[in-house]
Amino acid sequence: MKKFIAIYSIPASALAQMGTPDPDEMKAAMHEWMKWAEKNQESIIDLGAPLGKTKRITSAGATDAKNELTGYTIVQGESLDAVAKIFADNPQFKLAEGASIEVMECLEVLGM
Repeated sequence: MKKFIAIYSIPASALAQMGTPDPDEMKAAMHEWMKWAEKNQESIIDLGAPLGKTKRITSAGATDAKNELTGYTIVQGESLDAVAKIFADNPQFKLAEGASIEVMECLEVLGM
């Protein structure tokens, strides 16, 4: 099996409109995530977590940065196409208009 990482994102404009989530809405959303995770448990290596504030590090140092990344999940599967199907009904799409998921294979490091 190959290993893949899924990166969740929500447009900055949608994130700004979301504000502080209602506890009942958060509970319902988490229930949807847990249903999705249970359905796909054989493929999930690491359910992942939400992502927080960002620092961009360059040779010049570290600075605050902003992006639209909101979380990640690590899964396994036979191919990128097969893994993409796992995410077709992911609850991410219910969170905000324009929410998306990018999935990419984690390649082996050559020579190690």
